[in-house]
Amino acid sequence: MASPFRNATELLQQYAEYHRDQRNIVTHFVGVPMIVFGIGVLLAGAQFVVGGQVLTLAWAVYALVAAWYLTRGHLGIGLATAAAVGVLVLLAHQVSGGSWGQWLGWGLGCFVVGWAFQFAGHYYEGRKPAFADDLIGLLVGPMFVTMEALGSLGWFKGLTAEVERHAGPTMLRNLAHPVAR
Repeated sequence: MASPFRNATELLQQYAEYHRDQRNIVTHFVGVPMIVFGIGVLLAGAQFVVGGQVLTLAWAVYALVAAWYLTRGHLGIGLATAAAVGVLVLLAHQVSGGSWGQWLGWGLGCFVVGWAFQFAGHYYEGRKPAFADDLIGLLVGPMFVTMEALGSLGWFKGLTAEVERHAGPTMLRNLAHPVAR
């Protein structure tokens, strides 16, 4: 496994190598947020008191993850990704306070369905998910989806161009005559 302390451009370039099929990228727009939300719900169930304040494990993990995004050398994508993940964790707390069954259903349900989307996308890609070779890909996924979403709106032009220059353009892989990778 490569170092988790690479800069955002290097991390996104490596991740993009596993995500060139446009259908795979689209499935990530659904799957990655569902996974992050599901993890947020599950972690929100673990609560502890610090200085008289009730905190959750979800916010503690979020603080570490946000710090990681903000220190990858590209403040814009770091802020955008930290904000997107923060919104998902905030929403996760809204459904985590119900019954045990509701908490588990939302958490595991979103997590499993999110991964189903991911694996469907990688069928189109014809390649295993990036985390299979580098676990840090689990953290890069939300950064990639954020870059792709905001890139489609004209943000991060330099970053998206550099990632595409390295990984190549997106395409639609011919499933009738797939090319082995």
